Amino acid sequence: MNRNPAVAGRFYPGTARELERVVRLYTRDAGEKIRAKGVVVPHAGYVYSGGVAGELFSSVEIPDRNVIFCPNHTGVGADASVMSRGAWRMPWGEVPIDEELAERLLAASPLLSEDASAHRGEHSLEVQLPFLRRFRETFRFVPVALGGLSLADCRALGEAVAGVAGEDALPPLLIASSDMSHYEPDDVARKKDGLAIDRMLALDPEGLFRIVRSERISMCGVIPATVVLFASLALGATSARLVKYSTSGDVSGDREQVVGYAGLAFR
Repeated sequence: MNRNPAVAGRFYPGTARELERVVRLYTRDAGEKIRAKGVVVPHAGYVYSGGVAGELFSSVEIPDRNVIFCPNHTGVGADASVMSRGAWRMPWGEVPIDEELAERLLAASPLLSEDASAHRGEHSLEVQLPFLRRFRETFRFVPVALGGLSLADCRALGEAVAGVAGEDALPPLLIASSDMSHYEPDDVARKKDGLAIDRMLALDPEGLFRIVRSERISMCGVIPATVVLFASLALGATSARLVKYSTSGDVSGDREQVVGYAGLAFR
């Protein structure tokens, strides 16, 4: 089962040559890399969030195996949908799904379901693949789209994922795809996003989940981020680093309605 790209030519360039050029524009060859257990990275069009995503991926070690958790913007499919077979077609070729790892994850958590439909039109995971390829020419991944999970569900899933990841000598990188505040004035977005970022820097998944709701922070990937935080803690994470933060206003100059972007690493 192969998935065709849903947003090539819109969120990122649709040709292999131009895509490579643009990804290199937003990334750099860093000397010392963070060995992260989990990361949070944005997923907007590259012109807006590429600088944050590129700096995050430039700063961390990219292993051969990755698990990418994204929000389900389309509402199609199960609340925790895994695509466990086949490959994703991208402008340069196909990226294989890590079928063995996917099967282990499905067996470890009853919350996860085999459901490719949630991934067909979803952009927030697809846009991460070119950045991974920039630093790991060949890699495998497991796509997981998450919808309406409770805090207890997030904990259970995160700990199940950690149990599987911890079985490997070199655990996969756990990636949470999320933008921050949506369509707020720049000063409001920065204040609200700061509250959520503080909870992530404190390695506090419960606090993140709750403050996003109590302060009405429109962080679309709060569930993926909460799951990855729980998993990172279970894998022994003891610190977090904010690699970069910006808003769309930094690119467009429009400070009236912005979207926030944050790149964080848990280690």
